[in-house]
Amino acid sequence: MPADALIISPGLAIPEAEIVERFVRASGAGGQNVNKVSSAVELRFDVAGSPSLPEALRARLLARRDRRLTDEGVLVIDAQRFRTQDRNRQDARERLAAFVAAGLSVPKPRIQTKPTRGSQQRRLQGKRERSQIKRGRSTRGWD
Repeated sequence: MPADALIISPGLAIPEAEIVERFVRASGAGGQNVNKVSSAVELRFDVAGSPSLPEALRARLLARRDRRLTDEGVLVIDAQRFRTQDRNRQDARERLAAFVAAGLSVPKPRIQTKPTRGSQQRRLQGKRERSQIKRGRSTRGWD
């Protein structure tokens, strides 16, 4: 693993060359400083074309319905929470690491089960009782 890589887990790191950062002016409050300093960070990482990601992890990340992923498979993270460029840069990298780390865990496949006979009978008995209550509300029998 290169020394200047973003470490996700002990066996996975993203090289610095695959991360593209652009510094832009932040929106929102900040006084006169906000108009002069480009403190917000726009981090881009090509999930679809990254050679450092294993194929299974890449497929899981691209399958996520995340609005930060473009149609081309590029993850775009905007960081402007903090007043300094360095802290926003660190925040964007932490969020990238969290996104990739979330894809590392493989979801357990759901095992389809049948409802038990007792649960089916209880359900049907409840429906019968409810039906009786509603039938008792009808206008028949009133004078």
